[in-house]
Amino acid sequence: MNGRVMLKSVFRCLRTNPVSCQRNMSQSSLAGKVAIVTASTDGIGLAAAQALGKRGAHVVVSSRRQANVDKAVALLQSQSITVTGTTCNVGKEEDREKLVQLTLDQCGGIDILVSNAAVNPFFGNIMDSTEDVWDKILSVNVTSAFLMTKLVVPHMTKRGGGNVVFVSSVAGYQPMQALGPYSVSKTALLGLTRALAPELAQSNIRVNCVAPGVIKTKFSSALTGNEDIMDEFKKQLSIKRVGEPEEIGGVIAFLCSEDASYITGETITVTGGIGCRL
Repeated sequence: MNGRVMLKSVFRCLRTNPVSCQRNMSQSSLAGKVAIVTASTDGIGLAAAQALGKRGAHVVVSSRRQANVDKAVALLQSQSITVTGTTCNVGKEEDREKLVQLTLDQCGGIDILVSNAAVNPFFGNIMDSTEDVWDKILSVNVTSAFLMTKLVVPHMTKRGGGNVVFVSSVAGYQPMQALGPYSVSKTALLGLTRALAPELAQSNIRVNCVAPGVIKTKFSSALTGNEDIMDEFKKQLSIKRVGEPEEIGGVIAFLCSEDASYITGETITVTGGIGCRL
């Protein structure tokens, strides 16, 4: 086939199948989608809300404090992002239900859940941790992540499918010094992702996970503020720096887009090159 004939064939394809030709331009768009992001007024949660919002999603942000919600909403609105905000403690059943109902009332449905909420009330030797510490960490970091998913799945199904993204941690693969119970909770999210994915695929809902390394946030300040720990940690890094929240937000948005339409049950590690393997 000479060049002229080949060009004619290409143009004929463009005329007869414009949708496929536009796919590469439109598949990362989240226009018309509604995304709940928990713990989303700072750090990785806020970065996820920004990344989803900039791709066209209506984002619903939440935090336990109204002042934090108001600040995040104002910031996102200043970036021309469509946003709704409310207070929510995901560890409380009534707050989870309120968050979902508000989203339905304000936005008409739910397409995306980014489960980012986590606590860590303990820093020290794991054998010094108490039953209360374990109950608190597992309740918020794992059980609430599942229960939020259970609440939103029926509404995603009504809209023909959706996406769930859990935010785990590199500590889920390699427990961090002084963060034993927290690390175990993050390992559990890797398993939850794998357990939910085949079941929810039947409803066209993809379930994936992101495992960040050490990211520059208030939550990680106990680590990033300790020079001895960070010097040792950086020895494991290929990219010799702490990550930025936006570097996680972009990966989350990718997982919620059509670019990732054949990905489910997976955890993407965003760690600066740390080897991650269970």
